Amino acid sequence: MLRTFSHTFKSAAWLGWQIESNWTDPLFFFAFSVVKPVTGVLILVFMYNAVSRAGATAPIYAYIYLGNAFYIYVGAVMAGVSYSILDDRERYRVLKYLYVAPINIPVYLFGRAAARFITGTIAVVVTLVAGVLFFNLPLHLATINWPLFIAALALGVLCLAFMGLIVGGWTMTIGNEPWFIGDAVAAALYLFSGAIFPITLLPAFLQPIGFLMPMAYWLELLRRALLGTGTQAFPTFAAFSTPQLFGILAGITLTFGLIAFFAFRYFDHLARENGMIDAYHNF
Repeated sequence: MLRTFSHTFKSAAWLGWQIESNWTDPLFFFAFSVVKPVTGVLILVFMYNAVSRAGATAPIYAYIYLGNAFYIYVGAVMAGVSYSILDDRERYRVLKYLYVAPINIPVYLFGRAAARFITGTIAVVVTLVAGVLFFNLPLHLATINWPLFIAALALGVLCLAFMGLIVGGWTMTIGNEPWFIGDAVAAALYLFSGAIFPITLLPAFLQPIGFLMPMAYWLELLRRALLGTGTQAFPTFAAFSTPQLFGILAGITLTFGLIAFFAFRYFDHLARENGMIDAYHNF
């Protein structure tokens, strides 16, 4: 079984990379991978300068910049699983063949998400490099806590993959215009993620949603790994130590893993019963 899972994951990741990168020549793909994230960060920097006079030396600047940069993974990984199902069912019309192949569908979807993770990583790296070179982001390689950064990044991306499996399973049961769902969920969670402002600025009745989602703890861990003592200026999680935050993130990841297991089984059964595996709606 492990051999089948490994082969499925690797094949799906390679397929996903081909789909994500072979739509144009390598030079244009590289240019697109650079221009898109830089354009996005320019919007953020201009908006920050328009509403704040504190400048790039203020701790909140790095808080906002890093949160926005790493939130790219949410759209890439979580929404990517949903898009993978829709691509295979609606555009390429091969989902029904995947179901009769000797593979595990969730593992296949995780493999497709891995390809999205790679393209997302390109965008994140470009955003961070642009921040250091052009936008005064106070990031120094020598002071980064690399073990914490790698561990937090991996755990957070795994949690996003579980969340993507839930969204993807739900997408599989929807026939009419399901393409917006992945992006809609990612955009809605942006408000509660603490990416560009602390969760404590939300209305009191909305704050519990933010504290139940993994993104806030994940982004806080990444900021602590990259900025070190600079994160002391962000009071939302000041009472929590780094091991406590990591433990909370691990617990939330495990919870979403269990939810994803049962939710996908339910949505998969529903899609089979309603004939949605081989249904075409938008092409």
